[in-house]
This record gives sequence, C-alpha cells and structure tokens, in this order.
Amino acid sequence: MEEHYHPHQIETEAQSFWEDNNSFAVTEDEGKEKYYCLSMFPYPSGRLHMGHVRNYTIGDVISRYQRMQGKNVMQPMGWDAFGLPAENAAIKNKTAPAPWTYENIEYMKGQLKRLGFGYDWDRELATCKPDYYKWEQWFFTKLYEKGLVYKKMSNVNWCPNDATVLANEQVEDGRCWRCDTLVERKELPQWFIKITDYADELLADLDKLEEWPEQVKAMQRNWIGRSEGVQMTFKVANPVADAPEAFQIYTTRPDTVMGITYVAVAAEHPLAKAAAANNEKLAAFIEECKSNGVTEAEMATMEKMGVDTGLRAIHPITGREVPVWAANFVLMDYGTGAVMSVPGHDQRDYEFAQRFGLPIEQVIEPLNADEECDLSKAAFTEKGKLVNSGEFDGMTFEAAFNAICDKLIAEGKGEKQVNYRLRDWGVSRQRYWGAPIPMKYLEDGTEIPVPLEELPVLLPEDVEMDGVQSPIKADPEWAKTSHNGAAATLETDTFDTFMESSWYYARYCSPQSDDRMLDPAAANYWLPVDQYIGGIEHAVMHLLYSRFFHKLLRDAGLVNSDEPFKRLLCQGMVLADTFYKLDAKGVKQWIAPTDVDMEFDDKGRLTKATLKETGEAVEHAGMSKMSKSKNNGIDPQAMIDQYGADTIRLYTMFAAPPEQTLEWSESAVEGAHRFLRRFWKQVADHVAGGEAPAVDVNALTKEQKDLRRKTHETIKKVSDDCARRLTFNTAIAAIMELNNALAKFKDSSDQGRAVVREALEATTLMLAPIAPHAMHTIWQSLGHTEAVVGASWPVFDESALKKDAITMVVQVNGKVRAKLEVPAGMSKDDIEKLALEQENVTKFTDGKTVRKVIVVPGKLVNIVAN
Repeated sequence: MEEHYHPHQIETEAQSFWEDNNSFAVTEDEGKEKYYCLSMFPYPSGRLHMGHVRNYTIGDVISRYQRMQGKNVMQPMGWDAFGLPAENAAIKNKTAPAPWTYENIEYMKGQLKRLGFGYDWDRELATCKPDYYKWEQWFFTKLYEKGLVYKKMSNVNWCPNDATVLANEQVEDGRCWRCDTLVERKELPQWFIKITDYADELLADLDKLEEWPEQVKAMQRNWIGRSEGVQMTFKVANPVADAPEAFQIYTTRPDTVMGITYVAVAAEHPLAKAAAANNEKLAAFIEECKSNGVTEAEMATMEKMGVDTGLRAIHPITGREVPVWAANFVLMDYGTGAVMSVPGHDQRDYEFAQRFGLPIEQVIEPLNADEECDLSKAAFTEKGKLVNSGEFDGMTFEAAFNAICDKLIAEGKGEKQVNYRLRDWGVSRQRYWGAPIPMKYLEDGTEIPVPLEELPVLLPEDVEMDGVQSPIKADPEWAKTSHNGAAATLETDTFDTFMESSWYYARYCSPQSDDRMLDPAAANYWLPVDQYIGGIEHAVMHLLYSRFFHKLLRDAGLVNSDEPFKRLLCQGMVLADTFYKLDAKGVKQWIAPTDVDMEFDDKGRLTKATLKETGEAVEHAGMSKMSKSKNNGIDPQAMIDQYGADTIRLYTMFAAPPEQTLEWSESAVEGAHRFLRRFWKQVADHVAGGEAPAVDVNALTKEQKDLRRKTHETIKKVSDDCARRLTFNTAIAAIMELNNALAKFKDSSDQGRAVVREALEATTLMLAPIAPHAMHTIWQSLGHTEAVVGASWPVFDESALKKDAITMVVQVNGKVRAKLEVPAGMSKDDIEKLALEQENVTKFTDGKTVRKVIVVPGKLVNIVAN
C-alpha cells in the first residue's frame, strides 16, 4: 500500500471502478427491501455551488449507508432544465436556451461524478427533453377530460413597452427588469388545475407524514389555510349601469358584523369598474392599481389607498347603508374581491378608516376586564363578548357565530362556508423555454386537447431570442395545426416549470418507458420515496404541488400510494465570510474570501483580514449565505482540485448537523484533510507489519479489551446516528475519537495487531459512505477481494461493550475525594464498604457520623457525614 495519501489518483481509480462495474445501477427486486433516496434535482445553471454539494453529499451518504444495510437502493439524478434563467442567459450570450442548457448539463454532470456520488445514471432525465414532457402533456389532457383543468381570465404582469408578460421575478420595484417601464396588471386567459378539489386531503394527509419536519407541515397548513366562516350577500342601494345589484363577502368573524362601517372592493371588482364610468378619480385610481405589487408582503407593507365609489351597500342585518370603497389592499383574485370592513376590530380596516375619516365602532369587548380596548390607539382584534350589537349583545364568539349565521341563513342572505387560502394552480406561462400546453383551438374558438398520437407538442430548440417575445408566439407558422381536416391553432403558452418538478421523482422509476407515463409495477415497487432531501425554500410550493400531483397519479391508477415522500430532510444553507473595501465613492466592493488572508486569536476569532496580493486591510462583514452579490461563493471545483472530493465530503458532513446552517471554514477543510491523511497512514503502517490474526476474545489484555470496546461502542453510536438520527457530524466525531484511541494504542503483539485490525476495518466501513474513494483503496489494502461498495455495515458485538472493571467516583458531602476501580459485578454493599475504607475518604469522615451512603451503580458513591 502506498504510504502517502494521494486523493486525485485514488479518486480517479475508484470512480473508474464504479463506472466499469455499473455499481449503482439497480432494478426492481421483490426479494430485497427497497430504499429510494432522492435529492432535489438541480437547475443546470452551469456550475455546482456549495449548496448543491451539501445537498447531494447528504443524499449520497444516506444511500451508501442504506446499501450497506443490504437494501436495494435507488439514487437517481436529473435536471430541472426548463425555466426563465435559460432564456435570460441565451439572450445575454446570443444563443438559444437549448444548447446553453445541454452544455451546462454535461459540465455539471462531470462535477457530480468528480464528487463520487453514487447515482444510477441509467435513470438520468432532463425535463426539457420531449420524452419527458410528452407524458406531462398527456397527463394534462387526461386531467382536462376529468374536469380538473379549466381556462379563465386572470391578472398577469404586463410590460406595455415590450408588449410581453413578465414573471414575478422580472418585476423589480414595480418596473420591468429589462426596460424599466412601469409594469401593469392585465387580464389574460390562463390555464388552471383544480388543486382546491384536493385541499381537504392535502391538509388531512399532513398528519400521515410523521417523518417530515413540523415546520414544513405548519407552512403547508398555513398555505392551504382552511377556515370556517360565513359568506353573506350585500345588496347595492344605488346600483349603476353594468353594476351587479348584489355582491358577496366571506368572513371568519361574523361576530363583528354589527361593526361594519364600510365595504372595500378590489379595483378590478365589477362594482368599481361600473362606478368608474362616471367617476374620473375612481377611474384614475383603478388604472394606478394596475401597477401595484400583488404579493402578500407588498400588500402588508404598502400604503393603504382608496376611493369612494359613490355606491352604497345595504347591511344584511341592520339594513343601514354603508359606503363602498375601492381599496388597493383588496385583490380580485382572493376570495370574492370584496371585504366587509370593521375598523374597530381589524387593524388593516382601522388604518384605512383613520386615513379617510371613516367611522370606527366598537362591537366587541374583552372577556377579561383587565384587558384594554382603546380604539383611539388601535383596533381590538381578539375574540371577546359582543356589545352594541342589538339582539346579539353579551354573546361570546362561538354563540354569536352560530346565531348570526342562523339569522342570515333564515333570511336567505348568507350561508356557512369552508374556505381555503389555497387557490387553483395557474400553470400558464407566456415564456418560451417550457413545455407547450397541449391544447388546440378550432376556428370557432372551441378548445380541445391534443390527442396522444400527436404528442409531444414539440418545442422548437433552434430559435433566436429577441429578448421580448416568445419565439413560438412570434412565429404564427408554429401554431398552425389541424383537427379532422379543419384548420386549428396550438396553444402558445407553456407550462409553469413546477409542473415538471412535481412528478420527476415518479418518472425516475421507469425513465426509459416510451409507451406510457409510468410503469405501474416499477412505480409501486419504488414509491413512495423513502428519503427526500432539499432546501426549506421549497417547503411550500414544490412540495405541495408534488403531493397534489401524486394524488392525481394515484387517482389515475398509476400509483397506489397517497404521498410521494415518506421522510423529508431540509438541509441548512452554506454560509461564508464576507469582506469588502470601499471605493472612491464609498461604495462597497465585495471581495472573495479566497483572496483574503485571515488571522485569528487563540479563541478562533478573526482579528485581521488583508488582501493576499497587496496586503491591504479589508473589512469583515460577518457571515452570510454564499451568493454572487457578496462575492463569497466558494468554488467546489477549486476545493476538489486542492484537497480531493473525499475531504470536501467529509468536511461537509462534519461541520454541522444537516438541517442547520454550515459556516464555511477552509481551516476546518484542512483539518478534515489531515484526518484522512492520518487514517491512511495508520492503515499503511499496519499493512506494512504483515498479516494479523483473528481476535481471540479470551486472550485479550485489559488495554486490548479497552480498544475493542471503543471500536464496538463507536459502531453502535455511528449506526444510530446514521440510521435514526441523521446526525452525521456526531457520527464522524465518534469515528475520530476511535481514531485517537488507535493512535495512542501501542501494542504490536499478535492480539494487539488483531484488535487494531478490527478497529481499522470498522473505521473503513463506517467512513465508506462519507469518504468512499479512500475507503475503496483502504479496504482492498486490508486484504479484501470484494469492493467496499458492496460490503456490509459493521455489527457491534454486545459482549465487547461489557467492562471487567468500572471506575467510580467517591464523594463526601458532594465533593470528590477518591476514585475506585471495582469489578463490574460488585454488589452495592461491597462497593459501599470499599469506598468507606479509602484513605482520603476516612480523612474527611473521621470524627463524624456517616448519615447516608448512596451508591449509583457504575457511576458514583456519595457519602453524607456530619
């Protein structure tokens, strides 16, 4: 065995072995327990970043560990290849999205292989390939036939200068990212899938996901947002032409209904539009609202604005008239586009009422007399007891809820309703680089799904990007088709890329299937995914859509499980130091950490930072998520070139628990590298000493038993850390402790070498999932003919954990006075007698009365004397 550790040579040889032997290819095997481990697939941006490395290292370690448990492990990889960034890059680089994407895939695939990830590359897929999106298109047509797909007018971001639709991420401060024109809200026909039909099941089935983080489940519950309330009807006292004579609102607080002082409607509401015909101020306000932000964060922080429509609504219970205001905090896409406003008991309504001098009335008082309700300061939003509410006075929330509902129902003015915050999934995008929506239109406007024999509707890849219009929208020839000999046109919208990422996990089960979406036998063997790994930023949209899609697949008879992912791990972000210097204008110029020399004090605190090239001092701005904007990203390729893939993998798993943030430290990377070098040298030295005999447990000295016990204690702990707890950092720490014990063990006798060999082999097997390249060579050097990739996980020997003697602390009145070495099976009485006989114990008990002796088996003896 080579004495020194040469990672690049070792890693090249191991990777060649895996590739030549197709080590990670799997098929269904009913005779073995399956294990499907999946990390969220990447967007092929061009280069891996450290977030990718961390995610995929975690998944690979889990996969390799489960393989060593004898399971049939599938770990696939693919590419989330459609999307807006490819269009932007193509425009910038004067190319088309397709070649840019395929080049990036090849480069990133090489990086993944360089890191030694054990993927079944036979299952590789790219969502931009027709053999993938064909079946997505087909499934959409099936959903359409089942009535789960529909088209309706919906608001989009519209740039009037470029005459194009913008994604939310293309709107910066309310303006077009490309030309800086003020963005408008415009209604366009959009395709939707009825996710709301599954809202109850999506909510209820969260309780089945026992191995998901509670935080993620809470986020999904909040997003689905089930609420019980009342939908009530308001009549319009003075309707105008083209205005409805009545409208609905929904509320979860009918107990406050007697405090309504105005009604607020969205700028796009039919009432507001009709009233604007003879109201220039209102018309101007409606036009202004078209450029407002519509995210929840924007709505919460924007200044509350509105205009009185001049219309009056009739309160459904009191009959009094209240003004109808158009307000910028009400959206047409949420609920009914109208809200009852009770400023005394809703802070948003309160702020609006204060701004426009509208009445604020109290109809709820606190249940606790000590609680304050001062409407001159703020709205009182807690549930309480009704006041100033006529026949409902004195009722608490639940009683008032039921009584007011009953009254509205009896008078035909309302009904109880269960509502959801969740809205149907809008899947239309007006961009080019996506899967075409498989619908066609006849000359009379009739819409029909594209039949299977005409799928896929191919997206042309040889296109020119002008930076404004989608090439398939700009080319009328592309959309021309026919139906039964008659002229027809294809839909030119493409799918939201969440469509592709919502079912890729299932396609991995049978990626080569060219005659159906999924092979049910394969899908039902592998699904659900046993372990899914990805960032918390995907906790709501991606995971919710995937859960929905899985239920659609189930109801179509393609899978027989209810949920796609059994266990979920959300890995933390990777942070790095940030440094800057100020330019002549006082603007921060961010400097890469790799260009900075750092000095630390004896407590590890940064004391000095200077530029490597010039020695110029730079400012340290703390740690933050690796990003281009702060120039603090660490190139994984450079780290692999310098230290080797195993070092990066080991550091990544050791630096922090997987769900917590990881603070990048090159000195810690160097520490991981030193550990691998040391272990390599330990093995090389042992191998150089020749063969070692088998361990004879009956012939071991105390020191040999101690090392063997340490070995098996480590196996037991690491097994639990890797299987149940997923705390790989503590597993590695335990392995390092064993390594330290090995370094201190100096015994070259036959049985000394035997227990060393047992410890080295156990360490090799426990490190094999984490540093697989080095362990591949080490395992062979230890004399094994089979590859470590096919080896079994070590099993701890319970008998080795037993101690012949135990060290116990002896305390007198709570202070340590002696230590005892006692036989493991010694009785409490004998331990007590031995403790009282110790010289340093009698020194502190002479002349005193021993009141009590407490023996804690295996730990301590506490003597109470006075």
